[in-house]
Amino acid sequence: MKKLAASLILATLFTTAAHADPKHPAWSRSANVYEVNLRQYSKDGTLNALTADLPRLKQLGVEIIWLMPVQPIGETNRKGTLGSYYAVKDYTAVNPEFGGIDDVRKLVKQARALGMHVILDWAGSQTASDHPWTTQHPEWYKKNETAESADVIALDYSNKELWSAMTAAMAFWVKDVGVDGFRADAATMVPTEFWEQARAQLDKIKPVFMLAAADDPSLHAKAFDASEDLTLHDILKKIGKGQAGAAELRAYVSNPPKGYGRDAYRLQFTSNHAINASEGTDQELYGPAWGAMQVLSYTLPGIPLVYNGQEARLDKKLALFEKDAIDWHNYPLEGFIAGLNALKKQNAALANGAAGGAVQLLDVGNEQVFAFKRQAGANHVRVIVNTTGQAQKYKLAGDPGTTVLKPWRWRIIVPN
Repeated sequence: MKKLAASLILATLFTTAAHADPKHPAWSRSANVYEVNLRQYSKDGTLNALTADLPRLKQLGVEIIWLMPVQPIGETNRKGTLGSYYAVKDYTAVNPEFGGIDDVRKLVKQARALGMHVILDWAGSQTASDHPWTTQHPEWYKKNETAESADVIALDYSNKELWSAMTAAMAFWVKDVGVDGFRADAATMVPTEFWEQARAQLDKIKPVFMLAAADDPSLHAKAFDASEDLTLHDILKKIGKGQAGAAELRAYVSNPPKGYGRDAYRLQFTSNHAINASEGTDQELYGPAWGAMQVLSYTLPGIPLVYNGQEARLDKKLALFEKDAIDWHNYPLEGFIAGLNALKKQNAALANGAAGGAVQLLDVGNEQVFAFKRQAGANHVRVIVNTTGQAQKYKLAGDPGTTVLKPWRWRIIVPN
């Protein structure tokens, strides 16, 4: 890993509101997240196939595995042939397509043995339209808001009995299966107070990690460790399309649009299951700028995400409701991703939340170049990125002369 981190310093050679209250698990402070679309991860599409591949993910430097929902999928009005992961029919069971509950336990146990943690995607705002609750507890659902042809029905959290049942289901996965937390889908579609009480109950079992699929500072007060940084993601996409550049990045750092506390982890990403399926591949979204955008997602404040297949230069939109396995192409970007993970792990300045250093913008004499420094104690990291498709000159303080960065290239400088 040290060799990979050292090579990253020469990465220009790459050719292609208030303080957060939840106590973050200690193991999350320098962690990254790797999202697994289990159905498409392997030809088998099973939990056991993923377990067998955990040593590779360990070598990649993965620390938190985000599993898309593994529960049984509703059959009524299901989308496509295999249905949506998020149309859950039973919160405490496993989709036979993926395996069984003991297979999840085995996955979690093996991940832990390798120093990794597992969080489970949680579709808490809705259930499949044929979930047993629809007949057993119709009062737990919103009325007249779902078309007859829909595969899901929205839950009504004004009913506190639902709170108890949903929290108990989440606790089952933590206590009986061993998962280390949850990624809450559509988190703002559920009352924040529910997530807060659920987090308190789960933390009594063991410290959990909670990731919100949302961009809302209030979610960090008592419930979530991390939330999606949609603002930076939009800027990265615009840069890839030639619609933004270093100026927008400087504005993002200087005047953030929302008041997040320094200890709120912001999930940084160039892709995920929804982006890949609906918007396009990395090549379609970023073209030759992708490497630089991935570097920014790792070095600006936040917890970075890799979507499965990005290390293999995933070149297709993965179908969400059909079988559509990833073609791994011998992992051509594995060394690049591993180097970024090692860079983050080995430099305290890049730690998550308040443990990491704040961004200090650097003047390098060229407004087309985005440059910054982050420092924590004696450790400091400087990052210089060419946000254009043309070669750019820049000069760091102390350099004897100017340096040329090729189009979409970067330089990362860490202490010896």
